[in-house]
Amino acid sequence: MTMLPQEVIRQKRNGGQLEAAEIAGFVKGIADGSISEGQVAAFAMAVWFSGMSRDECVALTLAMRDSGDTLDWSAMGRPIVDKHSTGGVGDNVSLMLAPIVAGCGAAVPMISGRGLGHTGGTLDKLESIPGYNIQPDPALFRKVVDEVGCAIIGQTANLVPADKRLYAVRDVTATVDSVPLITASILSKKLAAGLQSLVLDVKLGNGSFLTDADETEILARSLVDVANGAGVRTSALVTDMNEPLADAAGNALEIDNCLAYLRGEKKGTRLDTVVMAFAAEMLVAAGLAPDPDQGEAMARHALESGAAMERFGRMVHLLGGPADFVDRPQAYLRRAPVAVAVEASRDGYLASCETRELGMAVIALGGGRTRPDDRIDHSVGLSGLQPLGTKVSNGEPIAFVHAADRNTADDIAKKVAALYTIADRRPDPRPIIVARIT
Repeated sequence: MTMLPQEVIRQKRNGGQLEAAEIAGFVKGIADGSISEGQVAAFAMAVWFSGMSRDECVALTLAMRDSGDTLDWSAMGRPIVDKHSTGGVGDNVSLMLAPIVAGCGAAVPMISGRGLGHTGGTLDKLESIPGYNIQPDPALFRKVVDEVGCAIIGQTANLVPADKRLYAVRDVTATVDSVPLITASILSKKLAAGLQSLVLDVKLGNGSFLTDADETEILARSLVDVANGAGVRTSALVTDMNEPLADAAGNALEIDNCLAYLRGEKKGTRLDTVVMAFAAEMLVAAGLAPDPDQGEAMARHALESGAAMERFGRMVHLLGGPADFVDRPQAYLRRAPVAVAVEASRDGYLASCETRELGMAVIALGGGRTRPDDRIDHSVGLSGLQPLGTKVSNGEPIAFVHAADRNTADDIAKKVAALYTIADRRPDPRPIIVARIT
């Protein structure tokens, strides 16, 4: 009997349980275009409201994985590992983590995504680099992973095409924060990439898609359970996202931040804590380190020896970027014509911020999308973001807005200033690594 897409949508809308065959048929229609964009959006909304059982989520993940090509790295001779973040503001960890872990002997074929909602996308950041090819053919992808140890790319037309289409629809239909859809989206790409182990960064806080601790744990456990059930050794770290992770938010600005990190200029920051924690977790999962302490020591050596920077530079060049990019980034990264300081409204300590709205400010500047086909201005964003707990004086810069024109810069600077609370007392620090889930 022919599957009617509207019947699948109706059944899920009404809270029913879908069979694996029904899910597989619907996903096939997403991939081949026989199901309309309206039906894709309706399905996403039905799942958002009604949820999915574990079995349905496994079926959705596997169907999406099998909607295109899958990769086999068995001849690589190195552990195949990866990491994925559920997204936040100033979260550019993947850019540094892949070359660090590659420098320790693992292979990291990292298939990343574009921005979703208020969060920045790894691919959008990399496209700040002139010539960088986020969709190489499979032979080039394999060549870069083999020669460098890592490659950060997007989904090619033949790799998880169903997720590629669903991902774009979710971004503009308020269905990003659905646990089953997040789980299937993340894991379908990872399973298609032929991983042996995976570490997940599940964000918690006012800059993440999930702000409730219980809901965050549900997502983390969903990801870990489904991935392990599919034969990929997986763990998750729940990390704090109640303020931007890096001191920059915006595409070219975060590439700048990445290079500063790889030069060793961000040691001791919240960003450094998260990068090192994930590097250690990945190296242990890969069997390259006996415990997290040794894993972190290995990662620190790869960073401080320059091995990570060297691998990042080679990855950029082999994927079409400038050969001297890491030595002369200012010659290649676009700069916004206007930069305006965000001034503290009073003396005191930065006590809290509305992190999600900081991400939305980057979108308002043109650094993100409101529709799937929107063009991004890679030069705009926020820099010099001071961490919570910083002592400030009235009028002192707490960030800088980079914009296309002065009026926009002034307007966004005022809005960003209002997103910070300044208190008389320094706030108690929150743990950066909130929990580990296996």
